[in-house]
Amino acid sequence: MSIKLMWEIGTFCTVVDKGSFVHAARALGCSPSAVTRAIQHLEEAIGAELILRTQKQLTLTAAGDCYYAFAKHLLETQAEAQDQLAELGSTPQGWVRISAPEILALGFLPKTVARFSRAYPNVQIDIRFSDKSIDPIEEKLDFAIRGAFPKSSELIGYPLWNYRRYLYAAPDYLSRRGTPREPEELAGHDVIMHTAPRILRDWHFVSAERSLSNTIKPRHRFTSGIATFQAATEAAGIARLASWLAEPALAAGKLVKVCAAYRLASSKAVDPSMHAVYGSPRLSKGARLFLEEIRKQGLEIPDERVA
Repeated sequence: MSIKLMWEIGTFCTVVDKGSFVHAARALGCSPSAVTRAIQHLEEAIGAELILRTQKQLTLTAAGDCYYAFAKHLLETQAEAQDQLAELGSTPQGWVRISAPEILALGFLPKTVARFSRAYPNVQIDIRFSDKSIDPIEEKLDFAIRGAFPKSSELIGYPLWNYRRYLYAAPDYLSRRGTPREPEELAGHDVIMHTAPRILRDWHFVSAERSLSNTIKPRHRFTSGIATFQAATEAAGIARLASWLAEPALAAGKLVKVCAAYRLASSKAVDPSMHAVYGSPRLSKGARLFLEEIRKQGLEIPDERVA
């Protein structure tokens, strides 16, 4: 079976899975016209129409429904064989390209890269640090790391580690302005807001006693997580920070927890998580191993939930 025919079969299955030629093209990293041509060539090779296309929807023909089951099994068998052959091959090599929030540049990812590089010297890591929500398919990345709450999308999600968010400020700031204990007291304070990837003016506070939403009017706004963290440590105001980032600074006396009885969660009281997203279930060996190393290092971060 030719490589071209295998690609056409894979394209057909992707169209069926995504329910759209446009969505399939996006997942495959090609144009919708290329997807259309692949389906046409496959139908000509088989001698049967597989998909009925209209402007609003697509429907499998009887032949398409029957063929899909066999095509899916064929692709799964091929993928399994390729994975096993890859495991038997040489050590992973080549570039692994990812994106990550800026805040992971403060120690975590550089340490992870150094540790990973010692174990896999033939793999090169290319990281694009940005607090924007980057699409790994559009940017041709192996995967993208994101924080907060996973969004519903066509991307495949991979959990890394859970965490909680609290309010923190420097001792110098609190000695000048006082330490708020309740969310309502924040109105008289300088709040630093991280505005990427989007502005969330309503913060949701959860304690053992109650939960409430509070509309925040910030004194300072930054698109950078690093700037938000550093501004808090420099006594510029009160910031909402991830516990895994702020707890070491708290232990060192550089930050103090504010409104300490409350964590900041989603409107449904769900805590955030670090997670990765990618477009294809078949990551390269180097990308898969690096992703597993990131998760391993993240899960070793001390859990402060009992605090």
